[in-house]
Amino acid sequence: MISEWFDQSKRNQIWVAPMAGVTDRPFRTLCKYFGAGHAVSEMMTADKTLRMSKKSLYRANFDGEIAPISAQIAGSDPEQLAEAARYQVANGAQIVDINMGCPAKKVCNKLAGSALLQDEDLVARILDAVVAAVDVPVTLKTRLGYLNGQENIMRVAKRAEQAGIAALALHGRTREDMYLNTARYELIKQVKAHINIPVIANGDIDSPEKAKYVLDYTGADAVMIGRAAQGRPWIFREIAHYLKTGQHLVAPSIEEVKTVLLGHLSELYEFYGEYSGCRIARKHIAWYTKGLHSSNEFRQNMYRVESTLEQAKVVEDYFNLLLDQGQNMDDVQIESVNLLEI
Repeated sequence: MISEWFDQSKRNQIWVAPMAGVTDRPFRTLCKYFGAGHAVSEMMTADKTLRMSKKSLYRANFDGEIAPISAQIAGSDPEQLAEAARYQVANGAQIVDINMGCPAKKVCNKLAGSALLQDEDLVARILDAVVAAVDVPVTLKTRLGYLNGQENIMRVAKRAEQAGIAALALHGRTREDMYLNTARYELIKQVKAHINIPVIANGDIDSPEKAKYVLDYTGADAVMIGRAAQGRPWIFREIAHYLKTGQHLVAPSIEEVKTVLLGHLSELYEFYGEYSGCRIARKHIAWYTKGLHSSNEFRQNMYRVESTLEQAKVVEDYFNLLLDQGQNMDDVQIESVNLLEI
């Protein structure tokens, strides 16, 4: 199935990276609307005692999602992961993705995510168990290694291919790097040259030019976009157009951004309900408005809003003000957003 997507359309060279707390069903659907060929869910624990928690049920909600549906699972016990894979397939997943890339301390402390790269024997047992457990493609998301200077991705990649992994998504950092330093693409290039399954390059891909550079340099079959899509889902449209034509699309208008954001909010409210929908939407609003005129003042006011109805009105009023002032997306300034306030 994976190889068929690459053959069918170059659109599938652009994937959405799984991001905890971000790539829920509304976000995945929006990214696919803008041209992403594939989107992987937020990671879901393999611990069955947590499977029915409210958070897990939201993450495993694929109702009405545009195919293909990919469910990412995380854990450290091969049998638990195999059972989790079967559960997600029964739940509608058409692909199972194994998380060996998350660098978060709370995940690594349980010897899951990128911490697994310290134990290649355990990695092999997990890969074999999950691939054998289901009749759908199994993919792997991982990093260059656990520590800088001890990158073991080449051995892990070859073992993944041997186990029957259908595609490998590779972030160009080690766990030690977290999200600091610069993503390194040389090892991704080497991995691609030495295995025969699709390789998806991930890390610091934030523009059409960068996407083309990474594809050309590494020879990867696709690129995976993560943080650059936060508040900017049209990046998939921009990259697809640039790869096809070598030309840049005009930046979206303030009117389009307003329409996209309000539509995104509506989906979040419907998906999560009044209380959680209002609070989860705050980070997305912050990302969409980053760099716009007087956006910091707007966000401080927006954070205090407690209802979805009022939140949507505050957002609409802010964008109407920008339109009245004749603002456009070319005026956007580079700005950091402190989401710790949310």
